[in-house]
Amino acid sequence: MAVKMVVFDMAGTTVIDKKFVATAFQNAFKKQGITLFSGEFNPLMGYEKKLAIRTMLERRGADADNSVVETIYKDFTEEMINFYEYSPEVNPAPGAEDVFQQLKEKSVTVTLNTGFPKNIANVIVNRFQWVKKGLIDDFIASDEVKKGRPYPFMIEQLMYRAGVDDPMQVAKVGDTAVDIEEGKNVGCSYIIAITTGAYKSPDLENSHPTHIVDSLLEIPSIIL
Repeated sequence: MAVKMVVFDMAGTTVIDKKFVATAFQNAFKKQGITLFSGEFNPLMGYEKKLAIRTMLERRGADADNSVVETIYKDFTEEMINFYEYSPEVNPAPGAEDVFQQLKEKSVTVTLNTGFPKNIANVIVNRFQWVKKGLIDDFIASDEVKKGRPYPFMIEQLMYRAGVDDPMQVAKVGDTAVDIEEGKNVGCSYIIAITTGAYKSPDLENSHPTHIVDSLLEIPSIIL
């Protein structure tokens, strides 16, 4: 069955940010007196950020009260918005815009989703002018639905807005285990994991995507 829509993750997949997301989490937790080890937050990448913060606090046996979660979330969000808006280290992933264009030329709807809230997603998309350039058709953030990944709601909403009824006509591309779980929960025909983000190939293999790639440029030949 032909793919009508592709849903790409943002950070680590279509956006290169020198893995600053982990750094921003470390900085936000440090303000609460909690030092995160390098790579400790990686398993929570891709999740809705308040959930990720609460989960990390609980794993540490720390106070996971709503006020603490909200404070860390606020500090993290402010740092990420500033970074994505101004840092020269933020760029489209290699091949991202070429792949978007190839898919659009084949009448495939190109969309993005993310574990970030909408205010961060807006900064990224506006900085690269992906909507203005006609490279993507739609994007959605985790705070626009009742539950983020691994629940299917973001992709289902994108499908609804694009007029795509059959999940077998949808491909999901992401760099984390929770991206893969999301694609499975929707029933996507292709669930493509990429090694450019938080997870490397052995970790991604454990989640059993349909494909693992090292570059976005491999994707058109898989799904077209």
